[in-house]
Amino acid sequence: MDVETYLAALTPSFQSAARALRAQLCALLPDHSECLSYAMPGFRHPCGKMTAGYAAFKHHLGLYPHSGSIIANIDCTPFKTSKSGVLFTPTTPLPPDLLAKIIHARLAEITRR
Repeated sequence: MDVETYLAALTPSFQSAARALRAQLCALLPDHSECLSYAMPGFRHPCGKMTAGYAAFKHHLGLYPHSGSIIANIDCTPFKTSKSGVLFTPTTPLPPDLLAKIIHARLAEITRR
């Protein structure tokens, strides 16, 4: 399966939300390669490490920065979070500034290692 096949299988509202997130990630990560990792679309840093992935589920979508320490250090209110990601719905997408903050934190973490 490739990213387009993954996205095409989603319901229309989830597909629209995932494509919008994908476009934002493409803009934030222009030098990254798009791939599937852990059965979800994502973006791989030129060094080979995963920067972020996203997935759609029955009732929500999730953004996963492939690190257990990023989300805990960022205020993602009012979104539900876990150690590995932040959840949102098609009607309440992640704000661009929050998305950028998460991605920049992950990029900083990758370059420190």
